[in-house]
Amino acid sequence: MKTAYIFPGQGAQFVGMGQDLYTSSEESKALFEQANDILGFRITDVMFSGTDEDLKQTNVTQPAIFLHSVILAKALGTSFQPSMVAGHSLGEFSALVAAGALSFEDGLKLVSQRANAMQKACELEPSTMAAILGLDDETVEKICVQIEDVVVAANYNCPGQLVISGSIVGVDKACALLTEAGAKRALKLNVGGAFHSPLMEPAKVELQAAIEATEIKAPSCPIYQNVDAKPYTDPTQIKANLIAQLTGAVRWTQTVQHMLTDGAEAFVEVGPGNVLQGLVKKVDRQVQTSSASASL
Repeated sequence: MKTAYIFPGQGAQFVGMGQDLYTSSEESKALFEQANDILGFRITDVMFSGTDEDLKQTNVTQPAIFLHSVILAKALGTSFQPSMVAGHSLGEFSALVAAGALSFEDGLKLVSQRANAMQKACELEPSTMAAILGLDDETVEKICVQIEDVVVAANYNCPGQLVISGSIVGVDKACALLTEAGAKRALKLNVGGAFHSPLMEPAKVELQAAIEATEIKAPSCPIYQNVDAKPYTDPTQIKANLIAQLTGAVRWTQTVQHMLTDGAEAFVEVGPGNVLQGLVKKVDRQVQTSSASASL
């Protein structure tokens, strides 16, 4: 059976995440403590007993989700045998570490740099994102293109759910027009800024140098990357796609479709929550989904 392991992105966090791994395994505890040292603060304190608000800060959220996902994958031991991997936005870094393309330390450093760069980019211009429900992708794309202010299709999550991203003015205009066009809902999201849009260009420039200076090896299996939803094993191409990801769209619907076409029969979500399992089911109701946590 071909199994796809999938790794969640920002939004999957919850207070207490990873504490069971920390207390049940010395190897997991050592990795969490190594992360505290690398980051220069005790992220475990925020993950295990902080407030929701503390955990929502981008510079905490992204490394926290990365740590939960990667340490959970390591805890699976020899049962972690992916035929293919993919990650939603931030989750792409988790997938690369789990598949052996990036070291734990380098992956965490890149995720921390990415989070800080994105936070700075968010502070340069007021911006936001909104989930558009109940419209086809083409209609959403056409309406975004008509608006003069910055607004783009950013997260193709599943059929009938596309997140747009851009300036506050651009997103507001798009939400009004998309509602007129028949969207069931146009729901503004509680996020720090316009992720996966041209407004992330300053973060992309900052992260590019860090990614280019980091060693990435061929992964143990293909990784389906966000920018075009296609499988890659070549380190040079993987790096280029990681850099392009910050301002490019997350093509998750297309990623799942390509994995299914390539023979994926089961999807295992590795990390906090079950958001990705739900999105996979909306692409194909029949496919088997599960959480890696359940197999420990």
